[in-house]
Formats: sequence, C-alpha cells, structure tokens
Amino acid sequence: MTQNTSQTVLVTGATGTVGRQVVAELRHRGHTVRALTRDPEKARTALPGVDVVRGDLTDPASLAPALEGVTAIHLITFGGAMFAPLETGPEIVELARKAGVRRATVLFGGEETPLQRAVEASELDWTVVQPVEFMSNALEWADAIRTEDTVAEPFIGRLSAMIHEADIGAVAAVALTEEGHAGRTYLITGPEALTLRDKVDALAAARGREIALVELSEETAKERWRAAGRPEEVIAFLIMVYRDTPPEGRTVVGTVEEVTGRPARTFAEWAAEHAAAFRA
Repeated sequence: MTQNTSQTVLVTGATGTVGRQVVAELRHRGHTVRALTRDPEKARTALPGVDVVRGDLTDPASLAPALEGVTAIHLITFGGAMFAPLETGPEIVELARKAGVRRATVLFGGEETPLQRAVEASELDWTVVQPVEFMSNALEWADAIRTEDTVAEPFIGRLSAMIHEADIGAVAAVALTEEGHAGRTYLITGPEALTLRDKVDALAAARGREIALVELSEETAKERWRAAGRPEEVIAFLIMVYRDTPPEGRTVVGTVEEVTGRPARTFAEWAAEHAAAFRA
C-alpha cells in the first residue's frame, strides 16, 4: 500500500458523526476535501477551511459540478426524509465514472442498500466501511449523567466492541487515497469488547465522579423509548441487538491497525476527550 500525493476527495454526509472524521483525517493527510451538502451555510460553519458545495444525493444531476476534478468519493447510503435508502445509486455511479473518479468508499448503513449494490457493480475501486456501535452513542447518556449521575439501560451485561468515530474516518481516508483496498468490506471495531459497566466506569473516571448503573426491564426500556418518540421499528431493532448482540458487534477485529498502521482508540480515550459533556 502506498501513500499517494495530494488528491481531491468529495465527502457526502460531511457534517455527520462519521463524515466530519473522514474530512478531518483527509485534511490531516494533506488532501483537498470537498464537502457535499444541502445546506452550505451551515456546513461552512461546521467545517471551516473546507470547500463546501451544494448538492443532494437524491438529485444526482446536482452532483455534476461537485465531481469536477475529484479522484475519490465517500458515500452515505441514505437520503431524504427518515433516512430512506437512496435509490439513485446507478446515476451517482455513472456521474462519478464520467468525472474520472477512481475510488469510492461506502459507509455501511446497517444493511445492503441499492446504492451499495450499484457501487459494488461498478468499475470504481470501491471499499465498504462497516463500523459496529459508535462510541459517540454514549452521548445519549450525557443529560442523565449530568443531572442524576445515573445511566439506566436494559441488558447491562451485553458486550460491544464499539469503535471510535475517528478510527472510522481514518480507515475511510486510507481507502480513499491509497492502493490496496479495492473490493474489500472492512468490518471495524474498537480494541475491546465492553459491558455497560465497563463503559460507565470509564466515563466516571474521565469526569471524576461516580455514575450509578441501573438495569431496566425490557418493558420499561420500551416505555421510555416510546415516551422519547422513537418509532416502533427502531425500538424493536434496539431490543433485538441489545438482547442478543450479533457476533460481529461484540468480537474485536484488528482492521483499524491493519489499515492505518496504528491501534484502534479505546473507549477510555474517547471518554477523556468528551469528559466535559458528562460534567454538571
């Protein structure tokens, strides 16, 4: 695998949890980043110093100007209302081909989507980036920790090999700019399989104050999620993956180090970086 000279990469979903990290890693590596967004003003505030262009993945024609001079593209697979899977994959791929794009990464969205299938069927050097649970999901506990010093969740013994979002960005950035990653699907995990107790203890150590962990019954958890406005299909999915986490979600793999040359970041590191969010 060789590090190429500076390239121009188009990043879709650039203001999202992963997209921001893809942008940051590409810039750190000396590449030019172009961010595609439906709201350029908001994106310019969130991504200072980045070339922000207007475009919408649900309207492929709007991508043509953004693809000029681009060598690689990072793609998300959802767009429009309620994260509906994009149906415009073939059009996006054809525009990318005509523009001379060589590489593409696809952020796996939980299941294979029409866009992913279109990219995999194309002549692009594609890589699917498949992360497990994001460490940033712990931010959902921030309010309760700040106000009550408590985390309340069901199935507290469940294991998660959760991944630092910066490591997702790093793997994507390498695949977008270096040889040797075409046709690969990279399952990405952190370096440890953690219980909720492990996570809560790491957050407590980072913020310098103890946090209680309360186990909710399945029914109580459902009631809380409904009260918070979560759709029934989301609640069903959460119960399924929390009650019986799939092996890939709780089994550590070494992809981050294999691709980037350095170990995956720990949850303790993530907690230290975000400690202020959990302090009153």
